[in-house]
Amino acid sequence: MLVLVVVLAGCGGSGGAGGGGGDGGNASAGVDAGGETAVRTAVETAAAGGSGSGGESASAGSERTAEATDSAEVLQTQARRRALIRTGRVALTVENVTATQRELSRLVRRSGGFVSDSRVRRDEREDRTFVTGRLVLRVPAGNFSAVFARIERLGDVRASNTSTEDVSEQLVDVEARLENLRAQRERLRQFYAQANDTEGLLAIQERLSTVQSRIERLEARRQSLRRQVALATIVVDLAEPAVGPDPPDAWYETGVVAALLESIAGVGTVLRAIVVGLAYLLPYLVVFGVPAAILVYAVRYRRREDGTEAA
Repeated sequence: MLVLVVVLAGCGGSGGAGGGGGDGGNASAGVDAGGETAVRTAVETAAAGGSGSGGESASAGSERTAEATDSAEVLQTQARRRALIRTGRVALTVENVTATQRELSRLVRRSGGFVSDSRVRRDEREDRTFVTGRLVLRVPAGNFSAVFARIERLGDVRASNTSTEDVSEQLVDVEARLENLRAQRERLRQFYAQANDTEGLLAIQERLSTVQSRIERLEARRQSLRRQVALATIVVDLAEPAVGPDPPDAWYETGVVAALLESIAGVGTVLRAIVVGLAYLLPYLVVFGVPAAILVYAVRYRRREDGTEAA
């Protein structure tokens, strides 16, 4: 009985162990499957997380790069679009105003510009001649600095200055106002086409005329600004050294010898003036003086004879 119990117990244990082994294999398979699933999920999560953070970093970096690039492009575009009116003025002393004007005209034509105004003036003051001139030059804005530097080398610079005015905002404002007015004009034209009564047509026509006039004024303003931006202005004032005798020194600054020589020269001048005066008077003395002398002599002779007879 004891042996039977032991054998049965062993069979039951081995069967239980086999069943347990089967269950253990199932459990192990479940664990393996669950482990693979967990690992796959973890990898995907890690990959997703890594790619997400890396993507965010890469995205942030690319956004910063794009922003920097966009900012640089915007700044370059704004720099290119800046509308600047450049003006220069220079005063020169030259040997010959007319010759310098011809040289300036050639210089401006070679640079792609033109002379918009030119004049020369000659003044006489205190026995001295003063020759002055002025030229107004229009040159392409890109050649302004080079042309201005060459002008300064044509003579002795008495004064020189340049200025720059930024009219970018003015142009933007003009463009915006033009766009608004053109939209108003288009709407008014539509209303005009749809109007039925005469009063409405006249009111719309009057308003349309006002808008059109404002558009034309703004277009003229825009064209003027663009022309000033495209062509810089240089005003050149020219002057020659004064021609004539030097102003005399004060009399007390003259040396003794120079004063004596000037006095002698003055005496000679007076004597020469007297001789010249007598030469001018001699014909009058001959024509009028001789008859007058004869008449006076005749009168006196007659009186003397009358006195002798009376005695």
